[in-house]
Amino acid sequence: MVVPDDTGVPTGADDGSGGPGAEGAAEGAAEAGAEGGRPLGSRAPRFIRRSRPLHLSWQVAVFLVGLAVVALGVVMLPLPGPGWVVIFLGMGIWATEFVWAQLALRWTRRKVAEAAQKALDPKVRRRNLTLTAIGLAVIAALGGWYLWKYGLVMPWKIHED
Repeated sequence: MVVPDDTGVPTGADDGSGGPGAEGAAEGAAEAGAEGGRPLGSRAPRFIRRSRPLHLSWQVAVFLVGLAVVALGVVMLPLPGPGWVVIFLGMGIWATEFVWAQLALRWTRRKVAEAAQKALDPKVRRRNLTLTAIGLAVIAALGGWYLWKYGLVMPWKIHED
């Protein structure tokens, strides 16, 4: 599907290539975009999408930057730092260019919204508060037992008499 852009110059459907299957891909992207907000596909500037070699190099650069950010997030998971936030930031970088990342982020947003909605349900909220209270009571009982049995002695000095 060839449509004129705002300058009146005809361009290809999604990536500017105008290759086979571009019409179906553009229609599918428009339909998928209607359900999730923004249309799926590249968000590269128009002048980059017009040139296939430039667009390909743009995609490689976006992939490498996103990969570096995701890798940094994975390193932060066991170390101090906002690991999951950085991973999702890297996914967001990938989502500016790749449909698979856009779909993964849409799925994640939908699941987070469902979990937030479920957490506001009075029955679930009451259950969570009850489980939290029971957990705190168990921790307090264990702490009280420890203090009754050993006092304020550190665990590594228990058998020194």
